Amino acid sequence: DQLATEGFRYTNCFDNAAVCAPTRSVWITGMYGISNGTQPMRSRNEIPHDTIKYYPDLLKQAGYHTSNPSKTDYNIGGREDKECWDYSGGKEQYGWRMRKPGQPFFAIVNIGDSHESRAHGSHDDVKKDPAKMTLFSYHPDLPVIRKTYAKYADAVENMDRKVQATIDALKADGLYKNTIIVYNSDHGGVMARSKRFLYSSGVHCPLVIRFPKSMKHLYPGDKPGTTVDRIVSFVDMPKTWLSLAGAIIPDTYQGTIFLGDYTETAPKYHLGFRERADERLDHVRLMRTGRYSYHKNYFPFAPAGHHLAYLWKAQLTPAWEQHHLEGKTNEITGRFFEPRLSEEFYDNQSDFDNVHNLIGAPKHQKMIAELKTALRKKQLELHDSGLLPEKMRERRAAENNLTIYEMVRNEELYPLETYLDAADLALKRDKANLGTFKKWMTNDDEGIRWWAIVGLNLLAKDARSANAILKRALQDESHEVRMMSAWTLIKTCLLYTSPSPRDRG
Repeated sequence: DQLATEGFRYTNCFDNAAVCAPTRSVWITGMYGISNGTQPMRSRNEIPHDTIKYYPDLLKQAGYHTSNPSKTDYNIGGREDKECWDYSGGKEQYGWRMRKPGQPFFAIVNIGDSHESRAHGSHDDVKKDPAKMTLFSYHPDLPVIRKTYAKYADAVENMDRKVQATIDALKADGLYKNTIIVYNSDHGGVMARSKRFLYSSGVHCPLVIRFPKSMKHLYPGDKPGTTVDRIVSFVDMPKTWLSLAGAIIPDTYQGTIFLGDYTETAPKYHLGFRERADERLDHVRLMRTGRYSYHKNYFPFAPAGHHLAYLWKAQLTPAWEQHHLEGKTNEITGRFFEPRLSEEFYDNQSDFDNVHNLIGAPKHQKMIAELKTALRKKQLELHDSGLLPEKMRERRAAENNLTIYEMVRNEELYPLETYLDAADLALKRDKANLGTFKKWMTNDDEGIRWWAIVGLNLLAKDARSANAILKRALQDESHEVRMMSAWTLIKTCLLYTSPSPRDRG
């Protein structure tokens, strides 16, 4: 609160990736992960390092001492994560103390006290009053859930003390009066359905920037203590830091400068992306303004809340799941565990929790169309690598001795417009397209066969006439098509004559 009083608090700061390591991939390269193939969690896909420069390297070239003695984990292969920093580890947690006398510095101080893991474990030592916790509307009001909230509130308070300690260290070193301080998280909250997910609780992040009085010309508003409504995406940050330092900014950087003498026009939209998180597959794209958000679920057959081992370590998550399996959830509290619609649209001003899907509301169709158009345009601009399943695109890149970054920029190897059209058709769930999907199942491109099988899967019982094709597809050379064909056969033959898993519960 004190830092915000002395600085500027941004009300529309958004993470692009909603989870830690892909987010850091965005930061270190200044590029959207979907543009260079680094979006799946723990993927370590390589990028052309001779083309894509890390921002600490560029700050060093501008004369800055750079330090990050804690978390790196950039989700990128082909280079050691810590190599780009002047000081990347040791006993000194405040890296600016390792610079030459008088040298300008860029220092990252990572505070792990509010990490997701701090919501794990016993609730016996909770200090906050669980009864005073305000729950997201999608969480059922259970004692164990309230205790998990309280446990994490304790963790946030511990984090706040570390922020104070960092500021005190700057003051002790005589640097507070001439240092720009940036405070932000690396994704949204950590309770189930926040981190990893593109809903507001997963991507809306704190950002406070405090400028010394000697740098009033950099103020983004009239005076400290005020808010800034400009949209800031995480991809904007490295480009902005380079600009403030007077460093070279390569053409590969995809963000927008939001501070300083070279401030660029504010973006109208924020783009978010979600794919595999740890061991669970998913594929979602988000395009939003400060108020409205459009979500496109490319894997709507999978519930958002399919079991993920790390997420289930917090007592909140298994308790929530069990409550659902017992049939005690309602339309809002149970949706996390059910398959999704292909599209979602939310008014974040009235519904920050994103529980009232307005995709069919007549009064919002103009905005929905605008965001859908903006999303497709951005996907084409960035060469969105996610229109093939993860392992499929990895195989195709390897077969051609290319990185994913290079492969998706070759239209013969990756016809993105064709894939976007195919995905759109599959996600419509219109049985009038059944004949098209059947025809696509013999296409030479396994990517087209993939979207055909997704279309058949989403048609479910309306795809029964394709069962002979699905059985032949069990021998398809593509692993992904084979697996999806087997599941689709189960859906068309068995699911509609058997009780649901929840009923069998």
